[in-house]
Amino acid sequence: MGIFMVVCLLSLFYSFFCIWKLILQRRDQCCYLLGYECYKATEDRKLGVEACVNIILRNRNLGLEEYRYLLKSMVNSGLGGETYGPKNIIAAREESPSLSDAISEMDDVFSSALDKLFAKTGVSPSDIDILVVNVSLFSPAPSLTARIINRYKMREDVKAFNLSGMGCSASIVAIDLVKHLFKTNKNAYAVVVSTESIGPNWYSGKEQPMMLTNCLYRSGGCSMLFTNKAALKDSALLKLKCILRTHLGSSNEAYGCSIQVEDDHGHRGFRLTKHIKAVATQALTINLQTLLPRILPLRELLRYAILTHPFYKTINGNIEEKKVRLNLKTGVDHFGIPPTERAVIDGIGKSLGLSDYDLEPARMALHRFGNTSTGGLWYVLGYMEAKKRLKEGDKILMISFGAGYECNSCVWEVMSNLEDENVWKDCIHSYPAKYTVNPLAEKCSWLNDERLSFVKFDDVKHNLQRQIL
Repeated sequence: MGIFMVVCLLSLFYSFFCIWKLILQRRDQCCYLLGYECYKATEDRKLGVEACVNIILRNRNLGLEEYRYLLKSMVNSGLGGETYGPKNIIAAREESPSLSDAISEMDDVFSSALDKLFAKTGVSPSDIDILVVNVSLFSPAPSLTARIINRYKMREDVKAFNLSGMGCSASIVAIDLVKHLFKTNKNAYAVVVSTESIGPNWYSGKEQPMMLTNCLYRSGGCSMLFTNKAALKDSALLKLKCILRTHLGSSNEAYGCSIQVEDDHGHRGFRLTKHIKAVATQALTINLQTLLPRILPLRELLRYAILTHPFYKTINGNIEEKKVRLNLKTGVDHFGIPPTERAVIDGIGKSLGLSDYDLEPARMALHRFGNTSTGGLWYVLGYMEAKKRLKEGDKILMISFGAGYECNSCVWEVMSNLEDENVWKDCIHSYPAKYTVNPLAEKCSWLNDERLSFVKFDDVKHNLQRQIL
């Protein structure tokens, strides 16, 4: 009897020990967002109507049909007239960018976003344990992480990671990396910097699928500070609940639908093929099939299972007339849709059953700042915060897409009521914008007149300059 009691007590003690160890491990694996800072360029780099037309007219490879395509793309893009471009594009050096142009573009983002981040959070660069930088189209030597370490004189034991070639979805990839590093680095601080090299990658050719990126992509980026220190829980803005990555790179069609190439004349750019819509839909579907059961309440999953069961359809013949979908709002309060272009935002919203209110942050981020690639989701988050939408306990779903092809998503919990106007401070009062059509729509609509086909093309360009400039 005595031995039996000892064995029982030891088993009970061991069980409590395992449970306590599991609790401690889960506590150490928490990932909190302490602060973030979106980059905003100077006023002299705004791409208004005049600046856009100047840039278009400098491309001597374009004909009337290319001008029409550009006009249609820019008008339908959802971008406004206050987005920002790189210095070398503004200075008319897009056809011959230098290494110093590319480095200068990165330094502008790093110095602005990181200086403000460290000042706002009170965390010193010397306290940083992990540094992750993601820039898809520029990877110099020494690395961009090394450049930041040198600028801020960070510690010798800082763990530095430089991500490239991962497209617009790299920000969530970087956060996933931080989350896993936190498992083996207790009480740590991590900084993630997400931006893109726009200036050296401006397309100067006339292939339409490659011209689209010039119409959409703009200068931007974001720096973020994370920690797994449980003691800083009350200081955190957001807590990472889950993150999920889906990669379809094994498919040739998916791999090649969003790819950097050279056209037949040697002009380098980014080609978006006709397959990208189908590939993106497939990637999003696969991703959400795994994610949603983790974040939606059981009652919603049961409702969906019952309504889509063959037996239920048999006894309710009209059920197929209505498309049955999961109600994401039962488990998510806010949606971070990537501000890529208007058609993409509207398409995602329709497929997920979202309202205009849900899509407003993405639409307005696109209108004000353009497609800032991997930093785009943080301008969307900034809009939600500036509009005082984010309340304690709310859940935020972020979705992103990237070359490869991949779809990544994550869910955050808001830790306290957020009300900072951040990068939107100077303009949030004028949003949501009631009129979001690009200013070129009215001034250049005459370009679509078919009678111009019989007019000398130089006269068309002269008329464009005279009307706009």
